[in-house]
Amino acid sequence: MRSFDKFKIWVLLICLVFELGYGFYLPGSYPHKYGAGDLLNVKVNSLTSIDTELPYSYYSLPFCQPQEGVKDSAENLGELLMGDRIENSPYRFKMYTNETEIFVCQTKPLSGEEFKLLKKRIDEMYQVNLILDNLPAIRYTRKEGYFLRWTGYPVGIKVQDAYYVFNHLKFTVLVHKYEETNVARVMGTGDGAEVISTVGKHGSEEPGYMVVGFEVVPCSVQHVPDSAKNLKMYNKYPTPIKCDPTTVAMAIKENEPVSFTYEVNFVESDIKWPSRWDAYLKMEGAKVHWFSILNSLMVITFLAGIVLVIFLRTVRRDLTRYEELDKEAQAQMNEELSGWKLVVSDVFRAPSNPGLLCAMVGDGVQILGMGVVTIMFAALGFMSPASRGTLITGMLFFYMILGVAAGYVAVRLWRTIFCGAHKGWISVSWKAACFFPGIAFLILTTLNFLLWGSHSTGAIPFSLFVVLILLWFCISVPLTLVGGYLGAKAPHIEYPVRTNQIPREIPPQKYPSWLLVLGAGTLPFGTLFIELFFIMSSLWMGRVYYVFGFLLIVMILLVVVCAEVSLVLTYMHLCVEDWKWWWKSFFASGSVAIYIFLYSVNYLIFDLKSLSGPVSATLYLGYSLFMVLAIMLATGTVGFLSSFWFVHYLFSSVKLD
Repeated sequence: MRSFDKFKIWVLLICLVFELGYGFYLPGSYPHKYGAGDLLNVKVNSLTSIDTELPYSYYSLPFCQPQEGVKDSAENLGELLMGDRIENSPYRFKMYTNETEIFVCQTKPLSGEEFKLLKKRIDEMYQVNLILDNLPAIRYTRKEGYFLRWTGYPVGIKVQDAYYVFNHLKFTVLVHKYEETNVARVMGTGDGAEVISTVGKHGSEEPGYMVVGFEVVPCSVQHVPDSAKNLKMYNKYPTPIKCDPTTVAMAIKENEPVSFTYEVNFVESDIKWPSRWDAYLKMEGAKVHWFSILNSLMVITFLAGIVLVIFLRTVRRDLTRYEELDKEAQAQMNEELSGWKLVVSDVFRAPSNPGLLCAMVGDGVQILGMGVVTIMFAALGFMSPASRGTLITGMLFFYMILGVAAGYVAVRLWRTIFCGAHKGWISVSWKAACFFPGIAFLILTTLNFLLWGSHSTGAIPFSLFVVLILLWFCISVPLTLVGGYLGAKAPHIEYPVRTNQIPREIPPQKYPSWLLVLGAGTLPFGTLFIELFFIMSSLWMGRVYYVFGFLLIVMILLVVVCAEVSLVLTYMHLCVEDWKWWWKSFFASGSVAIYIFLYSVNYLIFDLKSLSGPVSATLYLGYSLFMVLAIMLATGTVGFLSSFWFVHYLFSSVKLD
């Protein structure tokens, strides 16, 4: 009966998780009710370009500024690290009120510097990113019979030798009638009216609306400077404006002003509030993701077959034969031993640079744990694109918390290598706390100086740098030391065999063992490279990555492949009497990072052809190096731990004097 009760509790918990995942839709955001005529304020994010990868502030260009002045929106840690700078804008609408020919402002005559900067930003294909009710502005273009979706719109366009700016915006706001019962269900509560703050000035009888879509069509319209001289912001423009996106008219010239206008049209839509992000997250290329997973499963099956052969046919056969012999025959067999049985007295000899190996394995456990937990939360919908910056913030949080695991694994491995000795565990804990974060800070600081020099919003402010250093030394380091202390108190793993004082000479090999180690990385890379294209496109081409379910499956498959590859290679090395397996097992699976870096270079050359300037290329390669280092530590740790378990299991089954 008790087991049945436990089963019911688990079923209830699982149902609750799924209900929350479905009901809340996007944690941190909720339906906002607007009454007809309520004010809607559009916000602006940083200008972005896939040509340079350097974000800039919207107001770095001569655009209209709001009457109340430019104000920053509150940004979380993740948004700041991603280079997002969300500010207010002069564009504002009245809910369910269509307006046309609204004048925003006329700039001062463009100075020589402003004119050059505008031309430069148009050449570099910079996009303006607008946000309404947390929805980015989406733009549709038609190409060869297909509709293409883009977020944001270009600053301008170059036609022949003339530069044109998009100075008139045609907005379409999709709205859905506020339904009390539906919203209550969305919020996962029967008391929706009390939970959701409703903004309406006209009482509950008046229909309320929710914003479910935000579209923009940019146009270049020639305005007569004299007709806009006496107009104030939000006045109606005196002449009709025809917005035709297929033609351009507003050429920018030095010492001439630019007038900005907009129009807005509200359309009732069948899209419900929980489905409003579907336009941004259309599931394209699902077959490709499944092909990637099928490809990975084939590699895993192939490697699993090899591992099975090693265990069942080779290792088990040898052990069974050995155990069936009497003592006299065993003594005779000991003299005729070959292969992995010959290195029994050397296989657990301490590796070179044991402190560095322990720190790298500890950091690998920390990075792998962070990746798995973050992707699981993202797959459940807790880190959706609607909640900007939560993915990076979540990764930082989980990384710091898992410092305990890094310290524990590093120190316990250190004590195992030195047969239970406590000496040096504090030093190993410090190495684990500072190895990866130290290299990461070095890379990011160097790149940050480049961003500062370019006046990009992607540069991390000095105050944020101080916050990151405080998080490192006040939270991450102490937690790693706590983990180290727990590792020092935990019993070390005892070796099943004794190690001789004099090391055995390794016979000359037919081919360099490191060649095998480097080649082994191709198999884990084969399971990853298809998904890698989608991740790269998300990072560098401005596309939204949201298929975290697929990513979680690919990550699990990658872990399995890394374990199998390292295990097979370790066995091969032991069979040729090479007992220096520690570092080789780490780099057998960790060498996948080399191929990922080469793929990154290939992606830079062939997919990011438009990336211009040495600063952009250096930023790309710097961030790629940072990513590759983290992958090397995580995959190397998986390979090392699986090989350690295999070697320990193998030699604990052999009884040799």
